[in-house]
Amino acid sequence: MPVRALWFRNGTLFLLDQRKLPGKTVTMRLRTLRATADAIRTMAVRGAPSIGVAAAYGMVLGANEGSYTPAAAAKELGSTRPTAVDLFVGIEAVRAAWASGADPLAAADAYRERIVGECRAIGTAGAYLFQKSRHVLTHCNAGALATVEWGTALAPIRVAHQRGAKLFVWVDETRPLLQGARLTAWELAREHIPHAVIADNAAGHFFQTGQVDAVIVGADRIARNGDFANKIGTYEKAVLAREHGVPFYVAAPWSTFDAHRANGADIPVEERSELEVLEYAGHRTTPAKSHARNPAFDVTPAKYVTAFVTPDGVVPPKAIARMLARAPTP
Repeated sequence: MPVRALWFRNGTLFLLDQRKLPGKTVTMRLRTLRATADAIRTMAVRGAPSIGVAAAYGMVLGANEGSYTPAAAAKELGSTRPTAVDLFVGIEAVRAAWASGADPLAAADAYRERIVGECRAIGTAGAYLFQKSRHVLTHCNAGALATVEWGTALAPIRVAHQRGAKLFVWVDETRPLLQGARLTAWELAREHIPHAVIADNAAGHFFQTGQVDAVIVGADRIARNGDFANKIGTYEKAVLAREHGVPFYVAAPWSTFDAHRANGADIPVEERSELEVLEYAGHRTTPAKSHARNPAFDVTPAKYVTAFVTPDGVVPPKAIARMLARAPTP
């Protein structure tokens, strides 16, 4: 793959600092659980599958430090971001091994391989959806950076492109941190996949003028009924897709499906610092006395989803509860 978001070697977690892209490629070297928690909280590493794997290795670092119990390590890492269920799945995969006397590193490595394998399978399973789609819209970043290596939403696009599909990708900028403009565009440019960045509030224009054939996004948590949380602004794109008769797909590994949440009302939505909205690159862009609200995610009802692209194939929302009964567990 053209990029790896993170890797672990000789007691150190290495990760690309996604806050620095696309201007600089900076590799962070983390040797403590606390440093890993801070990297997750500040979005140096982001994307639900990536933060799950980072947290798994954070647990390994906690075990190596010798001052944490499995429960204490899990609590500290779990306090970083509330919405993405992958975070907790990754933590639990190592906590259970550590608490039982098994090797935490082996558990983290196995979890990483599971995520990488499932995302690779998503690309293969969903590629056919885009063989005839000429203009595909995606929101936020659900590529290799967000998923360790392959991607969720971008994986089928990558495979379809490799198979000769003539794809053009509309990349929502994704305010306020511009994960689309900074990260998705960076990945697509590296792979020579034709694309254009658009302002978030321009998407309606391209739907209205018939320039969007399909939408695919990732997810941070998917409830049993198919309601799902993803980066703020996803709900708007789903409603636009329904209004204009455009298929709307959600791609995710099994770690993103939460069998314990009945529907979207049960999904916690993280609200981040208002400074992410009031400032840009450290410079104030709003009046000094103004305040902001900054929900990081919104919840899209299952009725707007055409299908989920899973490691086991493309399935309708009504099939999710049944498939969760036989999906891998933490």
